[in-house]
Amino acid sequence: MTDNNNILQIEKKKGVGVITLNRPDKLNAFNDELTFALQDTLKELEKDPAIRALIITGSGRGFCSGQDLQNRSISNIVGEKKLSLGDSIRRRYNPIIVKIRRMEKPIIAAVNGVAAGAGASLAFACDYRLIADNVNFIQSFSKIGLVPDSGSTFFLPRLIGATRAFELMLSADKLPAAEALRLGLVNKVCPAGQLMTEAMALAEKLANGPTKAFGLTKRAINKAIFNDLEELLEYEACLQEIAGRSNDFQEGVKAFAEKRVPAYTGK
Repeated sequence: MTDNNNILQIEKKKGVGVITLNRPDKLNAFNDELTFALQDTLKELEKDPAIRALIITGSGRGFCSGQDLQNRSISNIVGEKKLSLGDSIRRRYNPIIVKIRRMEKPIIAAVNGVAAGAGASLAFACDYRLIADNVNFIQSFSKIGLVPDSGSTFFLPRLIGATRAFELMLSADKLPAAEALRLGLVNKVCPAGQLMTEAMALAEKLANGPTKAFGLTKRAINKAIFNDLEELLEYEACLQEIAGRSNDFQEGVKAFAEKRVPAYTGK
């Protein structure tokens, strides 16, 4: 096993590349280092002819809880020189989502714990979703006055329908494993202790299959229903730039830091 400063672990075996997000104390929340490490790792595994299928999972209790707000100073987010959320999404998240969809190798999300915000988007972008029975998906963006990004507005309505997707995006309610399976969002729900065994079995089966045909099939699916991905990702980034400059976002982040209920004004 190799690691990228231990923040992201890579294991290669039996034709399968296993990527493990490794910030367990933060529920594998994304900071700059982790997003760029994941970009680099996906590029590396795409080019490796020995790797014929991929698994993305998380260490500890979480899959990925989205952006690490604690990693960014409040002054950078709500100060006079506000962080450009649109630029951040374009540089950090969108390349990950595009690479997952355009890579002509099957990619399995082995969702071992909470998947929130951009962490949920990461799972949605993958070809298969195997999840532990204690998993919740959360569209947590609205909790701090933001819009869903990293492809959530693109994938979730296509996977479960616009009506339920819109409800989850506005409410930020938890979507538990059993309901995710009922909605067709995931392929399989596994006992937590068996998740990686199941994911490896599937990945090895895929790796031993006609992966050229699998890649071309993925290309056809992308053409059929995911063809305008890049356009929508750019639109999400534009909308997030607007939301990130709103009073509601500033209030949401301050409330998060102060551990209180935000008082939104719609401005």
